[in-house]
Amino acid sequence: MRTAFSHSVRLVARTVLQTLFWTLVFSVQLAVCIAVFVAARSLVAVRSSHARQVRVAPPIAQPRLAFACEMDTADLQSLFSDPNVARDLRMLNAGISLSLTDLSPGRAQVVHGLNAAGVSVTAWMALPKEQGYYLNSSNASQATARFADFQKWTANHGLRWAGVGLDIEPSLQEFDAARQGSAPREAASVFRRLFDRGIIHRARTDFANLISQIHSAGYSVETYQFPFIADERAEDSTLLERLFGIVDVRGDREVLMLYSSFNHRADSAVIWQYGPSAQAIVVGSTAGDSQPGSKFIPLSFDELGHDLIVAAHFSPIVGVYNLEACVRRGFLPRLIALDWNQPIVISADANRQVIKLRSRIQSSLWTLDRLPYFAVGILFADVWFVARRRWTR
Repeated sequence: MRTAFSHSVRLVARTVLQTLFWTLVFSVQLAVCIAVFVAARSLVAVRSSHARQVRVAPPIAQPRLAFACEMDTADLQSLFSDPNVARDLRMLNAGISLSLTDLSPGRAQVVHGLNAAGVSVTAWMALPKEQGYYLNSSNASQATARFADFQKWTANHGLRWAGVGLDIEPSLQEFDAARQGSAPREAASVFRRLFDRGIIHRARTDFANLISQIHSAGYSVETYQFPFIADERAEDSTLLERLFGIVDVRGDREVLMLYSSFNHRADSAVIWQYGPSAQAIVVGSTAGDSQPGSKFIPLSFDELGHDLIVAAHFSPIVGVYNLEACVRRGFLPRLIALDWNQPIVISADANRQVIKLRSRIQSSLWTLDRLPYFAVGILFADVWFVARRRWTR
């Protein structure tokens, strides 16, 4: 009996070890396959593109500027207590996109003042922070309820709006969890989203219905999206939507957030390369920590000016993120005097950086979307190899 038991234990142990071995082999094969396909497609894309120096001509017409503003109500009231801010916005013929972090009488008072001063205001729909703040596939119902509350608030205070903006970004809680490096609940949410393609279709339908409601209320709609949505469309993928909870939905105008402050070395190349895919562009960020060694260094005024001139080639309306930093750093009076005819040169190296980035993103999306096919192919190959070895013994 002991001999039989020992034999069973050895058999189980051998089976477990073989299973672990082949699981490891399969995982390595799949990883190598992904790496090879991504590298190969990226190399082909980079070589077929032309990364060259670009001399940007002056724009045909000066674009209309729109400044994003997402201050809390007390700071917002303090900002506009200075009459020079509204005056500078009028001189620039600029509007603002105001984040509705709350629907308070104080925020309504600021909007009233801007209406009276002739500054156009777009209602930037935002949820309370505990609901994720940004709009995404997890809070479409809350966004619809928020718009209903917005309509009542607008009617009660007699406010006027140039339109409504929907900021499509991952949940604020997921951002915070990623920064803190501890996110079991958020990780589980991402995992569920990744394998439930129905979430994408439901979210697109829900937000399309919301946009219809906003249109019915008499407002135009603009959507704010990460630029990578253009790469996802180019590969007919939904991976980024499932991974980050963003929603590929459009209103009357889609605004791509092309922030060169994330990579100052690339200069305005991110705008030059993504601009043809944009209906409108927002540049930035002018906010951040200017100290050397900081993770996010804001744009200097010269960098901002370059980005605005380049963006004007693709968009009649150019957004700037954000207003409060521009006011604090004294940018508004300098923008009034900006020379829109100054020569702008985007280096070949800067263009090459962005082209490589886009090719890697698109290659990764193409490969990862086809991961099940690669996995099945490798699995069949491994099964055939093992079976062939046994047959030839």
